[in-house]
Amino acid sequence: MGDKAIYVEIEIKANADRVWQLTQDPAQHPRWDLRFSSITPVAELPTGGNRFVYQRRTLLHTITGTGTSLGERQRPDGTRTSALRFTTSDRVSPLRAGRGYWRYLPTATGTTFITGFNYEPGWGRLVDRVVMRRLIGWITAWSFDRLRIWAETGTPPERWPLASVLAFWRPTRPKASRCRRTPRNGNAMTQAPVTLHTLEAP
Repeated sequence: MGDKAIYVEIEIKANADRVWQLTQDPAQHPRWDLRFSSITPVAELPTGGNRFVYQRRTLLHTITGTGTSLGERQRPDGTRTSALRFTTSDRVSPLRAGRGYWRYLPTATGTTFITGFNYEPGWGRLVDRVVMRRLIGWITAWSFDRLRIWAETGTPPERWPLASVLAFWRPTRPKASRCRRTPRNGNAMTQAPVTLHTLEAP
């Protein structure tokens, strides 16, 4: 995997059911997450998870890959998790094989939503370390804040296209800076659920 796993954490003033709905529904997920243009389930896994095909469309090319995911909606400690593995053979993709997780931690005011993920660089380790890993981390954080706005206010994420980062006069716009980017304890991947280690390969 790459040199340093990406970590993003945000506080959302909405209950875990609401955050789960917006993040686990393949039709809703690409609406707020800039990393995906579409996610299409193609089969169920024996473990109860799903196999899917994802796409990221750009002006000149569409990156296509496959993945597997498994969610735990009810855990003994009251939290929820989702594990993910993905891969692509597309040479244009800056991310090749990777794995990650989401954690949903109920709080007195809503939900702490966390992700940690790592991947094999597609454009070489130097470019990844200097440019891509920082950019992907920023994109993830910006997307998390766009999700927060949707969950808290009901404002559709389409109201906040990427170009809205330039709308400095609108303080309510999504901002990556509202997210925590450093794990509280150790490496980002040490918080991964056990299901990530048993999840079927994509």
